[in-house]
Amino acid sequence: MTLAGDSAAGSVNLAAQTPNGGERADQPLLSLDLWPNRSLSGRGRKRFLWLLGSGFSVPLLPLVATKVVWIPLCFVLLVMWAMWYALHRNSADARYYERVMLWPDELRIERHERNGEIRLWHADPYWVRLTLHENARPEQYLTLQGGGREIELGAFLSPEERIELADRIEAAIRDVLRSSPA
Repeated sequence: MTLAGDSAAGSVNLAAQTPNGGERADQPLLSLDLWPNRSLSGRGRKRFLWLLGSGFSVPLLPLVATKVVWIPLCFVLLVMWAMWYALHRNSADARYYERVMLWPDELRIERHERNGEIRLWHADPYWVRLTLHENARPEQYLTLQGGGREIELGAFLSPEERIELADRIEAAIRDVLRSSPA
């Protein structure tokens, strides 16, 4: 699953900045990291490329001593380069993730973009409206509204994971609202 965290688990860097640039000293009541599924590690990518190169070289072996070898070799090298580029690009995109943090007075979403930029959204949990759009495309589209803006959350998650995320955030907000003084 691509949801991770909970402040109790300690798997998240909890030194979060406040909207005015300072850091919060208190621990969030809920902290979740969301990231797209990554099926290959760096080591797995290297193994895959070696396996692919080995598989491509087997049909070329009978042609090694001939002048004809250059024609299929050019295509093999082009395919190998294209596969390397696609895998390299995929691993560069691995820097993209979203962090959800909830305190009694603030719900904060940090979106860490592929280019290193961090987009911040925050609102008072009392005024946040979480909407799971049932009949939307993509399926089970999840949005948060508050603080004068509406943002999407977990667009890269599967529909089942967005439902689970919505349930976890709603439950945490309900707990915060129940425990806050009237």
